[in-house]
Amino acid sequence: MNRMYSPWREVYMQSFKDDKPAAEDGKSVFADIPPEEDEKRFVLYRAKKCFIIMNLYPYNCGHLMVIPYQQTPDLLELDKETKLELMELTDLSIRALKLTVRPQGFNVGVNLGSIAGGSIDNHIHFHIVPRWEGDTNFMPVLADAKVLSNDMRSTYKSLKKAFTDLTQAEEQ
Repeated sequence: MNRMYSPWREVYMQSFKDDKPAAEDGKSVFADIPPEEDEKRFVLYRAKKCFIIMNLYPYNCGHLMVIPYQQTPDLLELDKETKLELMELTDLSIRALKLTVRPQGFNVGVNLGSIAGGSIDNHIHFHIVPRWEGDTNFMPVLADAKVLSNDMRSTYKSLKKAFTDLTQAEEQ
């Protein structure tokens, strides 16, 4: 097996030391987002137990997260209704992304704990990352930059409409 050394990731990995300061009130950045800030914070859809939001630091255009309102780092602490809604909203997210950004595939997953890559490890959330052939390239390695092909505001508006259309169609 070939191994590649990636020293540019060392700064990122060092940021997860135990001595990093926690939020003073213990709340995650996902906690208590008021509905009047939905557009500003890129919240796309709110359900009973969970909500869907665009990732502010996306791996790819249209990178979404499904997040329970209940702040917990542990999947085992969520009730069955919340777990079901997480999966239903993941499905809804995939359908909305297929209508808007038309990816060729998806990565769907959850990072449980900072050691697993979770940068917000005190509030569980599912990632839905649209993928296209050739969406990885040399820019992150050579320029420490990720090239995104879409404007987040216009993507938000397209996705918001898709979520509205899909949920209204389900209600009929």
